[in-house]
Amino acid sequence: MSSILTNVGAMQALQSINTTNRSLATTQNRISTGLRVSSAKDNSSSWAIATAMRGDVQGFKAISENLALSTSSISVARTGAETVTDLLNKIKEKVVQANGTGVDTAKIQSDVDQLLSQIDSVANAAEFNGTNFIKATPDSANLLASMDRSSGTLAVQTIAVTGSDLTTTGLSVNALDVTSATALADVETAIGTSSAAAAQFGSVQNRLEIQSDFVTALGDALTVGVGSLVDANMQEEAARLSALQVQQQLGVQSLSIANQAPQSILTLFR
Repeated sequence: MSSILTNVGAMQALQSINTTNRSLATTQNRISTGLRVSSAKDNSSSWAIATAMRGDVQGFKAISENLALSTSSISVARTGAETVTDLLNKIKEKVVQANGTGVDTAKIQSDVDQLLSQIDSVANAAEFNGTNFIKATPDSANLLASMDRSSGTLAVQTIAVTGSDLTTTGLSVNALDVTSATALADVETAIGTSSAAAAQFGSVQNRLEIQSDFVTALGDALTVGVGSLVDANMQEEAARLSALQVQQQLGVQSLSIANQAPQSILTLFR
């Protein structure tokens, strides 16, 4: 049936054009943003997962920055403890020398006193960002290391560091007398304490550096995972854009033909 009131062909052509235009708008949005899923309406499950993973990536970036600060702080403490150990070994040498025959113990004592003062100077100066792990009443800390979802909820993981008083008072050598019978044993005990502290700080620093590398790699892996969920394949989108543009042109042409169809009815009245 031919009708000038109801043009079925034009209606179908218009529906086709509207569908093509919606697809074209979606493709153009993907090309402009680079995202296949840019909002929850595009794919709710992928968007939710990607959003949570993006949050984790930001969290790991913050952890990475914190690890850099922690590593520097521990490095300062380790360097201070190693320096104190070296100074104690020099004091040990002086104490052994003082046990010799015909030596100037007063001069040796003066040298030892200077070295002891230097130990206190090192212990008090080994501070980074307000933290000092080897001063009198040393700081201790739980250093932020990672995040963990194994329990079902997000929790942080830390690395515990216990400070050690490496001042001469803390090492019980502040009043060291090179002529004392216990001087050598006192210095040996102090060396054991300072070297143990240096070893602890070195172990923690090594762990922090390993953790920092892991967190960086984990953040990169999560970023890749987010990309696989929401990033647009630009080659596919380019091909789809060309196809949709052709469909759009054909739809317009089809609508034009359908709109001209009622004109043929005029021939019936000539």
